[in-house]
Amino acid sequence: MMSSRTRTFPIVASLLAVVASSSALAADTFINVLTGGTSGVYYPLGVALGNAIGKGIPGVKTSVQATKASVENLNLLQAGRGEIAFTLGDSLSDAWKGNEEAGFKTPLKKLRGIAAVYPNYIQIVARADSGIKTLADLKGKKISVGAPKSGTELNARVILGAAGITYKDFAKVEYLPFGESVELMKNRQLDVTLQSAGLGVSALRDLATSVDIVVVAIPADVIRKTNEPAFLPATIPANTYRGQTTDVATAAAQNYLVTHEGVPTETVYGMTKALWSGLEQLVAAHSAAKAIDPKHALQGMPIPLHPGAEKYYKEVGLIK
Repeated sequence: MMSSRTRTFPIVASLLAVVASSSALAADTFINVLTGGTSGVYYPLGVALGNAIGKGIPGVKTSVQATKASVENLNLLQAGRGEIAFTLGDSLSDAWKGNEEAGFKTPLKKLRGIAAVYPNYIQIVARADSGIKTLADLKGKKISVGAPKSGTELNARVILGAAGITYKDFAKVEYLPFGESVELMKNRQLDVTLQSAGLGVSALRDLATSVDIVVVAIPADVIRKTNEPAFLPATIPANTYRGQTTDVATAAAQNYLVTHEGVPTETVYGMTKALWSGLEQLVAAHSAAKAIDPKHALQGMPIPLHPGAEKYYKEVGLIK
């Protein structure tokens, strides 16, 4: 005859197995934040966002991955190799359509939106001793246009093209992240860099403290010629960088936070809530986050919203 102790053991063992399984599941909830180069804006904001998500969702572990930014981030999301990512709006639109020239061989239909965040400013910065003052002066110079097929490099192609400039018009074209571009400019190996980032990006601040600079204007008529609705006229305010004593006209494009359809609703709900609850942490990480406003969270979103984000926005009254 089976004793009471013997009969109880399988039940206890089963309960322990369930508890162990639940603990393992919680420990395995992992969120990878896809950002950009470490000298840009996406990376410090991604670190702050990762911290906010880790504090806001119990049992979650986060990591922050430095990448080549928008295009790589979107392809990684489509492949399920990240849970949340920063991207430029024009790259996001190209990904959804499947623009092969922009780096997307097929439409990335697994992508889902979380929030519009802050605008990127197209910032063309030259050494003052290069003689560059206008877009026309760029011809024959040595330029860096960002990492290959990055959001920045795609922006460079569109803006320069609208100004009637092709890469063949330059003496040299480098495809480098922000920090490396600046180092070559300091060493007089480059004349100018084009960087698509939030205002006050660390690489350009570093450059401006090392050499005298000129911030080159992008006139409104050039922006119109892009025929790209993602680009809007904007201003780089005076004294954003050392030696920049006047406002400079430029183009801006919205940045977004995105995820993919395979991330559970509750996880995306938690990430969305952590973004808006942890906004002060993002502002502390980089001044570009001052432009992040929940009122504009859904502005211009070119892809479907994830159900988890939708749940949060309904909860706070942004979606009826």
